[in-house]
Amino acid sequence: MTLIDALIQYGLFTAKTLTLVLALGLLLVLVFRARPSSSGDDDDDGSRLEVVDLNGRYAAMADTIKAATLPPKVFKKDFKAERKAEKARAKAEEADDKRRLFVIDFHGDLMATEVSALREVISALLITATPKDEVLLRLDNAGGAVHEHGLAASQLLRLRNAGIPLTIAVDKVAASGGYLMACVANRLLAAPFAVVGSIGVLAEMPNFHRLLQEKGVDFELHTAGEHKRTLTLFGENTDEGRIKLREQLEETHGQFKAFIAAYRPALDLSKVATGEYWHGEQALSLGLVDDVQTSDDYLLAARADADLYKVRYRARKRPLQRLLGAVELNETPRAIMRALAGAIGPVARWLRHLGS
Repeated sequence: MTLIDALIQYGLFTAKTLTLVLALGLLLVLVFRARPSSSGDDDDDGSRLEVVDLNGRYAAMADTIKAATLPPKVFKKDFKAERKAEKARAKAEEADDKRRLFVIDFHGDLMATEVSALREVISALLITATPKDEVLLRLDNAGGAVHEHGLAASQLLRLRNAGIPLTIAVDKVAASGGYLMACVANRLLAAPFAVVGSIGVLAEMPNFHRLLQEKGVDFELHTAGEHKRTLTLFGENTDEGRIKLREQLEETHGQFKAFIAAYRPALDLSKVATGEYWHGEQALSLGLVDDVQTSDDYLLAARADADLYKVRYRARKRPLQRLLGAVELNETPRAIMRALAGAIGPVARWLRHLGS
């Protein structure tokens, strides 16, 4: 058998093995999806609300550092003093009914997919929180679809309309649809190099009409309604369609600006609604944010007079969703490299064996 024949045989064996593994995986997914719920309650899908005591977490982190850096006797003395002080604070808090600060994280994408979890958390908070409490939303969102980000902003408005103070902290980016959400806050913070703004609307798409013509491919699009479709991917676009799309973009931009003006009336929209973005200090000087500060500093300062709780809604995913979600977008290159290494490694070892 020649080297080329051996490599071909190895490739065929690997392909068969991968096909078998994928078929078995798909079969398991189908079995799990078809299996009835053990609880027998269709409303109980395993989703849950999680609450983490951030005061306790910060205290535990501080104790870890003290235990590693202080002499044992000093640490023991400090530990006892701290616990005694905590008990005293707890007694005072029972009488004073200390305020609570609820922390929510929102990581945006083009379709604002976390909005479904956000609405659940906000519904829970509206049942329990009072106007003397506060909600801090740590927002990281570069924008995307108008309707999805509009819904996310509307969810945040529920808190503001209920009289519950809403603070939004932008550590990295709140641009376009992200700023649409951020402007709802009673107080808006940004880290020094956070990207803020990009108050504009865009639409872009490739057009393959000339390529299809060259290949002799016809494309037909039938509509009822004068402006049911303005521009298309495969048909021949017209100047009339382009004009109508620009009109729609301007209309959406106008709604965007009106929404921002309602909640940040002091903003000079002629300066900031140009589609540009700014960093923290610049955004502060333009009135896009109220202070330059990281969310971490805000939380540490709030520990003195508030109980801090991080709240998140963890939705139960079906087996197929978990399988697809196991490989995140940023993990795909690594996963491919690991797969290639796994396939090439045995071949390399076999070739070295032949040459020895």
